[in-house]
Amino acid sequence: MSPVMLITGASRGIGAATARLAGQSGYAVCVNYVSNREKAEQVVRDIEENGGKALAVQANIADANDVERLFHICDLELGTLSVLVNNAGILEKQMRVEDMDASRLERVFTANVTGAFLCAREAIRRMSTKHGGSGGAIVNVSSMAALRGGPNEYVDYAASKGAIDSMTVGLAQEVAKEGIRVNAVRPGVIYTDIHASGGEPGRVDRVGLATPMGRGGTPEEVAEAILWLASDKASYSTGTFVGVSGGR
Repeated sequence: MSPVMLITGASRGIGAATARLAGQSGYAVCVNYVSNREKAEQVVRDIEENGGKALAVQANIADANDVERLFHICDLELGTLSVLVNNAGILEKQMRVEDMDASRLERVFTANVTGAFLCAREAIRRMSTKHGGSGGAIVNVSSMAALRGGPNEYVDYAASKGAIDSMTVGLAQEVAKEGIRVNAVRPGVIYTDIHASGGEPGRVDRVGLATPMGRGGTPEEVAEAILWLASDKASYSTGTFVGVSGGR
């Protein structure tokens, strides 16, 4: 049986790149998406055309019932979960904190934080030796914004990723003796369409020039770090972070 990896928000960007690389690396991949079925199914086709196994499952990870359904389908169709990649997240329009309303904050924190916790909960119930599992790995997708704060643009997004950092450290210690490793990647400015959601599609070109490497990163570069943390090559790493940010 192939090891099973479930990736949230895998129809595009970092999630899609991770799904394709996971398929090439021998994982059976559960490709979660919330609305773009066509793109999710294209990721599945790409994996299958390269000899891999994959399944696209629609679910809004901000909804507890959807999360339970997502993991149940993954169990039935692909088998025992080995790796969860908490990748799904949203970004809203660039804005100062003084202009943010409560509904925006609720959307960002529910999608970016609550969703990750709900998915981690379901993964632990399946992986933990305490629950009869055989262990596994959780890789959270944080952001360098968690360290920089996102001033004048995305302080709420940065704060949500700061929460993911705290979750990573605490959860890693909580389940370390139950066979589960919990780590995170911190991407910098990466060429994905999330920046268009923030109102500046060309943001990576602008900000990437300020990095020591003088460019933005690619989703595939982040995917490589995620796959390493998920693998046995990172067997003595838990509660740690890998920056994929061009040095900044």
